[in-house]
Amino acid sequence: MLLSEVDKFLSNLEIVKQLSFHTIDNYKRDLDKFCAFLVEAEISSWEQAREHEVRSYINKERRRGLNPRSLQRILSSIRSFFNYLVDENIIHLNPALAINSPKAANLLPKAMDADLVQKLLNFKAQGALEIRDKAMAELLYSSGLRLAELCSLDLSSISIKERSCRVTGKGNKTRDLPVGRKAIQSIRDWLIHRSNFIKKENPEGVLALFLNNKGKRISPRSVQLRLAKLSQMRGLPPINPHMLRHSFASHMLESSGDLRAVQEMLGHSDIGTTQIYTKLDFQHLSKVYDASHPRAKKKDKT
Repeated sequence: MLLSEVDKFLSNLEIVKQLSFHTIDNYKRDLDKFCAFLVEAEISSWEQAREHEVRSYINKERRRGLNPRSLQRILSSIRSFFNYLVDENIIHLNPALAINSPKAANLLPKAMDADLVQKLLNFKAQGALEIRDKAMAELLYSSGLRLAELCSLDLSSISIKERSCRVTGKGNKTRDLPVGRKAIQSIRDWLIHRSNFIKKENPEGVLALFLNNKGKRISPRSVQLRLAKLSQMRGLPPINPHMLRHSFASHMLESSGDLRAVQEMLGHSDIGTTQIYTKLDFQHLSKVYDASHPRAKKKDKT
């Protein structure tokens, strides 16, 4: 009884909401565990689930050592599911609404400084795989892509002439992003070799921009491993795709001060996410204030 409604909810996320497989899988994992907890508590229908059960489950997971971010995700999954049940008139009230999310520290990867980025990317790639890896790294830093966005790019997503790429991000939302000159050149270099990676037995690879040795669309895990190998080859500590996205955001904001533009490029629906993500420091804010506010500007010497 419990799992049948969960299955319907997951189908709704896939068909109606059109969420990614990764997101739906997270929902499924969170809700399956919550269902198992309720069964142990001898609760057989969603009408029986109350705020007490939700609190008990979150506290149980906290005692198990889960970090605040994981607890936030679990509670969000449960809230969303109960909202669905309310919309479907299966229950009358969402028992998770009054429960506060655990506060999490903003543990974001440090931005690489510009010199470190230059050291990573300023080299002559040798061989098709290295050329592909450099193109992926250049594009991640050039346009601030999420890892999943990079992997989902098709050949048609890139416009060499317009120096742009069309990205499908969270919530199946698309956005058009500028691509830097060096990233475009690296993609050009990769396209010379790409056709050699296409395999007849994997026709789906014909569409993908970045392919693996088997002619399939490259996976997120493969990108992570290849980027770690590239950074090691360049004599650098391990670098992951998210570090390049974070560096893109930090460097763009530092140079332009345009939070709205950075928000659009990152694909954040809430500007507050961008503000946390880029960690605007007080020194930068003070400089903007001193340069912009009429009552903060230094008086002209007379």
